[in-house]
Amino acid sequence: MGYNIAIDGPAGAGKSTIAKMAAKKLDFLYVDTGAMYRAMAYYFMINNIDPEDQEKIAASCPDIRIQLKYEEGTQQIYLNGENVSVQIRREEVGNMASVISAYPQVRGKLTSLQQEIAAEENIIMDGRDIGTCVLPGAQLKIYLTASVHTRAQRRYKELTEKGTACSLEEIEKDIEERDYRDMHREISPLKAAPDAVVLDTSHMDIPQVIEKIMELAKKAGIAGKGL
Repeated sequence: MGYNIAIDGPAGAGKSTIAKMAAKKLDFLYVDTGAMYRAMAYYFMINNIDPEDQEKIAASCPDIRIQLKYEEGTQQIYLNGENVSVQIRREEVGNMASVISAYPQVRGKLTSLQQEIAAEENIIMDGRDIGTCVLPGAQLKIYLTASVHTRAQRRYKELTEKGTACSLEEIEKDIEERDYRDMHREISPLKAAPDAVVLDTSHMDIPQVIEKIMELAKKAGIAGKGL
């Protein structure tokens, strides 16, 4: 088993950005579990499967194949052989992913894949239930969070910089709704693992967060480049 770092937290907390940078600094594999759920959500969307139709979603799970590939140093997400890395970043795909991630068949399929990767590689994995369910034995668990307003502002900035028209108020409302769904779902609700280190990044910049993670990794006895 390799070294495993689990990073959990609510939508818009900066998990993916932080995990990618920390993984690069440590020379670890970064596993974006959120992208994997988005890929499944995208499959259901393009096949016109209602997110509330749990029976049909469960029946479709065996037809879905998700792969993580690194191309020119960037992680790409493949859905049944097609690169969907761009398509899955749409806001509506993220919202649907939040809904379908509550279904046991969806979680079971992706959890198995995630655990297989973690058993073979030194990884940083981010998501909603990594430290509590997917990698309970991870050497380091971090719960990354920030205020709803801060997270909405970050998402708004990200979208507007890409030229996407959006409303800060709507983004904030979406984040609040996703927080509620994620924290109150019956299966694997979003919460900090008892042994996780909680990092509130509302008043921290990215270099400060990365520095703190490097410090925690060293303290946890994790070996990696840059430590």
